[in-house]
Amino acid sequence: MENTYVIGIDLGGTNTELGLVRNDGHIVARHNLSTTDYSAFPTFADDMVKAAGELCAAGDPDTGWRGTVNDLRGIGIGAPNADPNTGSMVEPPNLKQFKGVSNFVEEFRRCGVTVPMAVDNDANAAALGEMVYGGAKGMKHFIMITLGTGVGSGIVVDGKLVHGSTGTAGELGHNILIPNGRPCSCGRNGCLETYTSARGIVKTYIEVRREMGPPKELFPGWIPPSTTDAEIHSITVGMAASAGDPLALETFRRVGYWLGIACANAVTFSAPECIFLMGGPTKVGDPLLKPLRQSFEDHLLNIYAGSCRIEMSHLKTNEVAILGAAALVS
Repeated sequence: MENTYVIGIDLGGTNTELGLVRNDGHIVARHNLSTTDYSAFPTFADDMVKAAGELCAAGDPDTGWRGTVNDLRGIGIGAPNADPNTGSMVEPPNLKQFKGVSNFVEEFRRCGVTVPMAVDNDANAAALGEMVYGGAKGMKHFIMITLGTGVGSGIVVDGKLVHGSTGTAGELGHNILIPNGRPCSCGRNGCLETYTSARGIVKTYIEVRREMGPPKELFPGWIPPSTTDAEIHSITVGMAASAGDPLALETFRRVGYWLGIACANAVTFSAPECIFLMGGPTKVGDPLLKPLRQSFEDHLLNIYAGSCRIEMSHLKTNEVAILGAAALVS
């Protein structure tokens, strides 16, 4: 079979990853851009196209293929608040520097790109990647939940992504979990994202530390009491939980509890076979998964008992988003 290539782009609130993907699902090479370095979308688009061109020029050392962007089979882009019908990203809550409508297709065409393009919500792209390359192969009903700067979700019913009338269906991260709760970047209060995203985890740790006081003893990996609120990161909290820090463990117990409720609620409207999780905060493993699964079982409507399981993505955390974006044009 002849080798063909696509560029998969995962646009995140902090970083944007581009990958040259072969048709067997192998990511040949990748490039990173700092999303936060850009204030103007046209400049950002210029650099994405430039980076894609560099990946193509370097080519595939295994097969000897080299080319240009217009030698690709296509370009797939997963981005927050992306509308597959228009190819645009509209007012993403975590990318406030890109105000108004940011149209990928128009900007890439301006840069000379002529190959087919597909754009979708980043979590939808991740769900498609799981279906094409990962643990959801053969599944017709599942949900992908992504935890990162925000919380996203991709919902598959009858083997098809759910887009809804606006093309933006499936924003589980902006379901209100706690009325009048924490302020959310979307302008409302109490959204799931404010409690279970990377930033939400940090906020919860700070709350737990104020409630429980500093740990009585310290071990390697624990967060010292002298650490300021501004110095705490979700990765640090995850490492502390793995080391047995009681404050970090309590943090993930609460996060798992909240996420378990959200997953149980999600089952009631699409009856999935499985809910997959991906993203940096999930790397902590059992400190999150155990309370999550317990909360899920405790809150699941009885008619769905035993019908849905919760699993980690079967793809590598640092690959699923790129593969998902690539799958949009596969």
